[in-house]
Amino acid sequence: MIEIKHLTKDFGSLRAVDDVTFNVRRGEVLGFLGPNGAGKSTTMKMLTGFLAPTSGTASIAGHDIENDGMAAKKKLGYLPEGAPAYSDMTPAAFLEFIADIRGLTGDKKKARIAEVVRLVHLEAVLHQSIDTLSKGFKRRVGLAQAILHDPEVLVLDEPTDGLDPNQKHEVRALIRSMAPNKAIVLSTHILEEVEAVCTRAIIIARGKLLFDGTPQELLSRGPLDEVFRNITSTPSRAAVS
Repeated sequence: MIEIKHLTKDFGSLRAVDDVTFNVRRGEVLGFLGPNGAGKSTTMKMLTGFLAPTSGTASIAGHDIENDGMAAKKKLGYLPEGAPAYSDMTPAAFLEFIADIRGLTGDKKKARIAEVVRLVHLEAVLHQSIDTLSKGFKRRVGLAQAILHDPEVLVLDEPTDGLDPNQKHEVRALIRSMAPNKAIVLSTHILEEVEAVCTRAIIIARGKLLFDGTPQELLSRGPLDEVFRNITSTPSRAAVS
């Protein structure tokens, strides 16, 4: 469902992503890990068509994100870093707007908006302007727009950022419930989230892919935080598994 080949991104003399290759199948939840500045968000922006790569390719459900971008994006739901939205809109108006963009109409549109509002628990703030919402509620509005059209592929950049412990639990449960029918890439700084949600983990540092394996393989090496530090401090260019 997701295919990335030799993806590279340069910003002037800085190489933010360096020859990254991986695939994600339907039913997988891929935890995308790395320290700040590792290249996670840049990789996600290229995968979703927000940034053009310097070299390499990315495809969604068989559609190249550059050469067949509209078809790729129809299959894709994306929660970007910061969950940007139109601050003067209410969540209700924003989701109506997103539904129109995604081609939902009539009873199907109404039913899907109602279902997504229920899934992410937006009922209490549905008619409040987005700029007055807490960080956690803004994040939930962002998640709602990402899943509104029930896409086959989800790319979620820090989906639980700003949420309280109960909200994090709810979002993780939602991701697990959607996982069998989708391919999901989940960027996170929270190592426990990998164990709680993900079926596979990738670690990236300095733009290079350093680990690709299961959470269980990571845990078998010792405490997650210690293993993470050891892997991300390794200078090797080769991925380990």
